[in-house]
Amino acid sequence: MCRSAGVGRAGPVFAAGKGETMSRVAVVGAGPSGLAQLHAFEQARRKGADVPELVCFEKQHDWGGLWNFTWRTGLDEFGDPVHGGMYRSLWSNGPKECLEFADYSFDEHFSKPVPSFPPREVLFDYLAGRAKKSGVRRHIRFGTAVRWIEYDTARDKFDVTVEDLGAGATGTEAFDRVIVASGHFSVPHVPCYDGFSSFPGRILHSHDFRDAREFAGKNLLVLGGSYSAEDIALQTKKYGASSVVISHRRAPMGFRWPAGIEEMPLLARLEKDTAVFADGTRRQVDAIILCTGYLHRFPFLGKSLGLRTKNVLYPADLYQGIFLVSNPGMMYLGMQDQFYSMTLFDAQAWYARDVVLGRIRLPARAEMERDIAAWRDREKALTGPAGQIDFQADHIRELLKEVDYPAFDLDLTRAHFKQWEQDKEESIVGYRDRAFSSPCTGTPAPPRKLPWWDTTDDSLATFLDEC
Repeated sequence: MCRSAGVGRAGPVFAAGKGETMSRVAVVGAGPSGLAQLHAFEQARRKGADVPELVCFEKQHDWGGLWNFTWRTGLDEFGDPVHGGMYRSLWSNGPKECLEFADYSFDEHFSKPVPSFPPREVLFDYLAGRAKKSGVRRHIRFGTAVRWIEYDTARDKFDVTVEDLGAGATGTEAFDRVIVASGHFSVPHVPCYDGFSSFPGRILHSHDFRDAREFAGKNLLVLGGSYSAEDIALQTKKYGASSVVISHRRAPMGFRWPAGIEEMPLLARLEKDTAVFADGTRRQVDAIILCTGYLHRFPFLGKSLGLRTKNVLYPADLYQGIFLVSNPGMMYLGMQDQFYSMTLFDAQAWYARDVVLGRIRLPARAEMERDIAAWRDREKALTGPAGQIDFQADHIRELLKEVDYPAFDLDLTRAHFKQWEQDKEESIVGYRDRAFSSPCTGTPAPPRKLPWWDTTDDSLATFLDEC
């Protein structure tokens, strides 16, 4: 399940060899993945490499992707679906040490150690800090939406049609390669249950959840069995919900929930404001939040270029989790289910960069498909979080061994993630109070002064003052 640089024969579509560079590369999205890609090219340029012209299209007015908070839900000011689902009281639900940039540590950004579980504003500040230092903003066209991408076989070019949202002007430009970094947490999966149409309260997807305080004093039903359901249940109870019922489809999460949170089997139906579950249990509810996941949808891509996958650790059509096997000039970043996030995005961005620069030569399609099949067979055999963590860490290690990304202790992050899983089992309200050490600098994080469960101010200023 690995390739060495310069080994193998290029496939029929992507034929870049060592020493070749592409003239123009389009990057779709300036969130964590897109910024990682721009940063990777910038680091190569600073070391003397001849890099292509980079154009990053970002429909929002600032970088950060999903880390941008907006009060808007539904449609934005231009009539497009709102991209982000960030909410005010979100805190990191994993150790920050497991997403730390190896070339831009938390110590460097904040000039002091900070606790292991920061709120959203802190993480956005950190993400933006590296992008500012790298100077990649010059490549980004903000307020510009990608409307359609086509591949012309005869020209070996991608025609990218974009709209300047402010001016309302549309145009098409040619690119040699396209890197899709638009994420896969923006198109909600919205199921329907019997009785929804007659429910007298509010029903919303977690994508439209903005402030836990909205549900103070209410009896809340949360549908889902993963991270969003876990966190929104906790956040709403923390900020004053009377009760929270979590309905799962497969199995309960099984944490030691605080008083006022309970898990129930699958929702069977609603009878007005009464939820009836598969075991016959009934609960009165005032509002329903659907934490039912997201769809991989790319409305700007046709069938030949669009990725079709579920939320898995290794998508079926992406070699190294990046290159579309039917047309490897089309690349995707961050399309996997994720334990690792920014660490994974950096590894993918460095690898994609080096393929574009001709430093790594891709194998023929049949060999790519065999490699994907081997990874997916391994994924199918996984039985729990520890194996999934190792799987994704091994994927990152394979990517990094081919590139010049700065060294960090990847095995330490494995251990951190496994300890984090154990900490959650011990205390679902207390795991964010634990401290970990940096895999980049070795610096131990300071403990929190006030327990997370008792902290209601999630501002950057307050967080840093507490440090």
